[in-house]
Amino acid sequence: MLKALRHRRGLSLAGVARALIALAGELHQPPLPSVASVQRSVARWESPKSPTLPDERYQLLLAHLYARTPAGDLSLGAGSDFAEYLHALGLLGESERRTAELRGLVLRAATDAGGGLLALLSPTVQAGLTAALEDPSRTAEEAIAGLASVVADVNAEVGSLPMVRLQLLLAPAVETCRRLLAGPVPDPLVPKLRGVAVAAATPAGRLAFETRDDTASGALYEEATRTAERLAQPWRKANVHMSHALVTLYSTQGIDQAWRLVDHAVRAARSGESTLVRARAHALQAEIAARAGHGRQARAALGLAWYDIEADHAEDPAPFSFSSGHLRGFEGVCELYAGDPSAAHDRFARSAEMLSAPREQVQRAIVTTDQALARIRQELRAWRREDWVADLDDHLMDVLGS
Repeated sequence: MLKALRHRRGLSLAGVARALIALAGELHQPPLPSVASVQRSVARWESPKSPTLPDERYQLLLAHLYARTPAGDLSLGAGSDFAEYLHALGLLGESERRTAELRGLVLRAATDAGGGLLALLSPTVQAGLTAALEDPSRTAEEAIAGLASVVADVNAEVGSLPMVRLQLLLAPAVETCRRLLAGPVPDPLVPKLRGVAVAAATPAGRLAFETRDDTASGALYEEATRTAERLAQPWRKANVHMSHALVTLYSTQGIDQAWRLVDHAVRAARSGESTLVRARAHALQAEIAARAGHGRQARAALGLAWYDIEADHAEDPAPFSFSSGHLRGFEGVCELYAGDPSAAHDRFARSAEMLSAPREQVQRAIVTTDQALARIRQELRAWRREDWVADLDDHLMDVLGS
């Protein structure tokens, strides 16, 4: 694959070597050895009998080389040379974590230079979207799939890129969905386009909240909810309600509004096809109950979540939406608010251990923060009757726990 990529660019072994040496200078990396030396390395990576994996320095330089088209345009989306390069690294034995890291580094450099939506689309999809925006009746399935890949790509970078940059990357996709849905898109494609619109507006609502724009956040969640209601997939509507509930929980005093949204999520999830989304809805319902001091309700909801987690998920439409590792974290939260801090600490530790995939790192950070709060409460139990401990506990819960 690496050899095919090189040939596609019309590059010789020496040509790749010269390109990597030039990139090292542009990126302020340590100088590479001579062209002949780098050329030998390139040949070893492409060896038909025993190919070797490029080291981390060369991996990054190759990533920047294949992130741009021969014309110099940035292209990172599905079907791009960059995507094929990362796949080749995986076949050579590189970890998913490392390829995700490389992608994040290149995308960060792209946003530093002002790159946006087009960087995440292949040239073919770019042309298709341009034609669709001029005349929605010409919308093709490939263009909608390209939009879906952009949304997935932005979601994958949560935790690795600043929220403002993610918001800038996602906003054009949200607006494109709006414009296409307002036009005469071919009927068979409307459900798929609505699905992409929901998938785009939901994280956009969260990103607006993270950048302290509550008005825009609320409007985006309302838009996502309205669009989801027109889909015959209740689990998508449940996802919108759950995301909105979490934002509401952290942005307003009290939990009544968040509880109402979670109840809507549970009702939608119960009539949907995804048992994993249903498990997440029950887990969030348990957390809200525990925060309100209703331990029995929290335990009952956790029991339902475990029942769904242990079901067969082979045909689940949202296979990566929730896991037993996530659920262990919710168990910890319930123990923290309506149980034993020591037990909470152990649940969080187990959850953090299980959340090891690159896409789970944000959730792992949340879990370990909650674990630290459980440790603080656990260590202070010996002085729990002292007024100063009660004051500190209230402060910690206000700052970290709400």
